Amino acid sequence: MKKTTVGMVNLGCAKNQVDGEAILTALRKDGFIIKEDAALAQVAIVNTCGFIDAAKKEAVDEILELARLKEEGKIHKIVVTGCLAERYQKEIHEEIPEVDAVVGIGANARIGGVIREMLSDGYAEAFPEKTELPICGERDFSLMSTPSYFAYIKISEGCNNQCAFCAIPAIRGPFRSRTMEDIEQEAKELAANGAKEIILIGQDTTRYGQDLYGEYSLAKLLKKLCKVDGIRWIRTLYCYPEAITDELLDVMASEEKIVKYIDIPLQHASGAVLKSMRRVGDRAYLTALVGKIRERVPGIVLRTTFLVGFPGETEGDFAELSEFVKEMRFERMGCFPYSQEEGTPAAEMDNQIDAEIKERRAEILMEKQMNILQEDGEKLIGTELDVLVEGFDRYAECWFGRSFRDAPEIDGKIFFTVENKKPVLGSIAKVQINECIDADLFGELIQ
Repeated sequence: MKKTTVGMVNLGCAKNQVDGEAILTALRKDGFIIKEDAALAQVAIVNTCGFIDAAKKEAVDEILELARLKEEGKIHKIVVTGCLAERYQKEIHEEIPEVDAVVGIGANARIGGVIREMLSDGYAEAFPEKTELPICGERDFSLMSTPSYFAYIKISEGCNNQCAFCAIPAIRGPFRSRTMEDIEQEAKELAANGAKEIILIGQDTTRYGQDLYGEYSLAKLLKKLCKVDGIRWIRTLYCYPEAITDELLDVMASEEKIVKYIDIPLQHASGAVLKSMRRVGDRAYLTALVGKIRERVPGIVLRTTFLVGFPGETEGDFAELSEFVKEMRFERMGCFPYSQEEGTPAAEMDNQIDAEIKERRAEILMEKQMNILQEDGEKLIGTELDVLVEGFDRYAECWFGRSFRDAPEIDGKIFFTVENKKPVLGSIAKVQINECIDADLFGELIQ
């Protein structure tokens, strides 16, 4: 009997990316043939994001494109999974009848059976309890979407923080951690496969271990991972500000393998807005936190994100946030206009802000940040940085990579020239910085 071919379109964040890799691994073990291009498979899976409007639009556009290919006879079936499927369980098939199966994230581990049911009966759906989903299923290295020299490790699933703007707790369920032993074993396997950098992810990584061990345990996990041979860099994303412990900062400062980089989405600086968001703190609290982090971990790169245009945000609130950004001089920063997400408390709030005002505020904040990046980049001219080599840009005719200051996909790159011997992809090279142009760093390989 001829085996069914399956391909995937993976959308959204790194956490979703890890889920997609685990889904493909499960399908291969279940006897399906995996195609790299979903458009060339009999069954096309869209692993969706449904966090904000832009992500939902991207997912719907992708589904509609596959529907066109299905109509042309190029693919046979369309399966939708991921956050959008979990969030809009009934609407997807009703509004896009070309979709043949809708699979909630709780069914990812047994998606093969759902696909077989679909192939037999014409339509299938599955929405079990989300806690049935393994936090991170087994991943076949040949199916991973990242290059072999770096990989994401999902250390937890779900979230207990009930931020007013966020639908993730409803989509992903309550917070739950993987065991340290399970994570450590995965890190060892990744290192054996050539990984030089591992990046810890979860909806709230700083809460790691609270459910299993009765206390915040990220620091202890990091110490274990530092002992894994072959790993050079360990990076942590999605940290929650109030759970940044002194123990965690001390481990970051003392362990050589942990890059001096931390990602803490602060969302705002106005106490009134933060309270409305159901977040902790105010400008004074966050200023003290940033100061403590920089004092305890000298040279650390701080990445954060802000949400502007939240319901009721006044010009005064935005001015306070702008002053905070100027004062703190974050090394890395993103800013997003608030997205009114149905089913969240913020969606029902009064004083929703006009889209043009939200966009303008985001642009103002990012313009300030670009100036900071340029100024900070110019201070790096003449210094030497270790750079993880990622590729060659044939248009710019130079190599590129990342230093410890940059996480993949969300931060920048360092471009550098090479005179003689070509560097090896995935190796860590020494680069002297010679220029900073529009906040991008340019340099040359030190032979």
